[in-house]
Amino acid sequence: MIRIVLDTNVFVSSFFGGNPRKLISLWEAGEVSLCLSKPIIDEYVEVLQGLGLQDEKQLGELLGLFATGIHVIFTARTPGLSVVADDPDDDKFIECGVALKADYIVSGDKALLAVENYMGIGVFNPKKILAIYKRKRANKANTTRKHA
Repeated sequence: MIRIVLDTNVFVSSFFGGNPRKLISLWEAGEVSLCLSKPIIDEYVEVLQGLGLQDEKQLGELLGLFATGIHVIFTARTPGLSVVADDPDDDKFIECGVALKADYIVSGDKALLAVENYMGIGVFNPKKILAIYKRKRANKANTTRKHA
């Protein structure tokens, strides 16, 4: 299963559809695991509240999805890294990825995308991740057919 860290911009964009929504659908279907840390969840909540999601019930439901642990990998400890020179606040996504051995960090942020790869963790936009997922799935299906 592919392990991904979602930058806040991708997570929030998922509420409006498009490729970010497709990634969340893959997570909900158990096709990918979502890697999370406390700083990431805190930022998700802060940004959603800033966008008007003040309803405690809605926030509770959202946090409840993470708390169920279904297709979620959580780390309480992350290494202190300085990787994203143009936006050090984005280091939390790299730190989570390293701590949980994520395959990819998914972002729309230019500063984070400029990293491209850190310790074998690819940093790509949602469209690229979906293309990688489709290619891996097709390769897996071809391998399965050959062995059947």
